[in-house]
Amino acid sequence: MLESSIGKMFTGTFHKIQRRYTSFTSRPITNDTELIATQNQINHILDKGKLTQDDRDYLKVLGTLVYDYEDKNESMPTLKGIELLTALLEESNLQPKDLAPICQSESIVLDILNRNRELTASQMKELATFFHISPAALFE
Repeated sequence: MLESSIGKMFTGTFHKIQRRYTSFTSRPITNDTELIATQNQINHILDKGKLTQDDRDYLKVLGTLVYDYEDKNESMPTLKGIELLTALLEESNLQPKDLAPICQSESIVLDILNRNRELTASQMKELATFFHISPAALFE
């Protein structure tokens, strides 16, 4: 009985939210055209500025639809070794000099990133700890 009441409340709230955005019906995304339309709807809502709780709830629904589609249809490239290290630096807004304490100097970090020098086992272990990844991900 409680489950039925909660289901009715959610359905009622969802329909109320969806009526607010009558030009866009949310449903599972099945192709890239629908993905772009959903992303455009998300941007439209975000561009409004001050969001209501209904807006935030609807964004969660749309975000989940985008996530589900991308999870099933867009493969993430597997980065390893120096490519991974470069991506981790960018993602963390770090510079090679920030890794100098691990690699002994910025010039050594630059040599590693430019593939003029290989990572040592101890550097891999320390970098893995620093970035919270498996050391195996830094092997090429």
